[in-house]
Amino acid sequence: MKRKQLYQPMELFISENENWQESALIYHFFEILQIMDGSGQRIVNENNHTYGKGDIFLFTPMDCRGFKSREPTKFCSIRFSEVFLTSETNPTFQNNRLSWLKQLEQIFYNHNRYESVVIQSIEDCQMITNLISNIIIEHDQKGLCSQQHTQQYITLILNILSRNLTTKPNPGILLNDEPLINKILTHIKKNIGNPGQLKTTTLAKTFNISKNYIGEYFKKLTGETLQHYISLYKMKYIEQRLLYSDYTIGQISDELGFTDESHLSRQFKKYKGMSPSKYRQEKKALY
Repeated sequence: MKRKQLYQPMELFISENENWQESALIYHFFEILQIMDGSGQRIVNENNHTYGKGDIFLFTPMDCRGFKSREPTKFCSIRFSEVFLTSETNPTFQNNRLSWLKQLEQIFYNHNRYESVVIQSIEDCQMITNLISNIIIEHDQKGLCSQQHTQQYITLILNILSRNLTTKPNPGILLNDEPLINKILTHIKKNIGNPGQLKTTTLAKTFNISKNYIGEYFKKLTGETLQHYISLYKMKYIEQRLLYSDYTIGQISDELGFTDESHLSRQFKKYKGMSPSKYRQEKKALY
């Protein structure tokens, strides 16, 4: 089964398709998806459900999902990782939010697997639509506080979605333990600025897996090598800092554990074909 990764804490896009035929893939991230127009069929963990204009879905890491449209479909997709919702907060709040997110993940995993998630309240549907509109505005404006505001909007959406679910477990259904690959991916994202925690030997010890096998395991479950994933995630992280913060290149270098500013600049130039400062200057000139 093919898999899809997220190389930044959060991304948003709006797409319009005459014929939407998206093969079922396992995505290693959360996704809130709103159907803005059109109709068709969604496939989640081998279950088929119809979709129509205004429908809102939440997918969790390791859900296998795909779509087949009957009518031209326009949708908004908001994709984010656990790290996005738990970053830049005080430790107590971070731990509480992470615990809450894990509970929510389990609830939605079982609903996606065994039944369709339906938002019964018209008021809740409208509220979620308004929050998604706010997220789009924040994303387009790219202000210094955009990430903080978007975190709050997504948290509100998740709370509204969760209260529309029947939380009583179905007979015979057991909540699954979090897959090991999700734990490894979350560890990488949380420690992207700590190179020592990303070494193969450290990861193998942390997750009780052979250092000779962890690379093979990671590639089998994600479709790419461990080092390539870490490097690409780090470059995407630098992009986010350059676009949405006032951090200097030196501060970004320190945050991500580069030996110095020139080391970061060399790596980023290989990735984007230009220096970090030039990239920031050119991108910000567009807004």
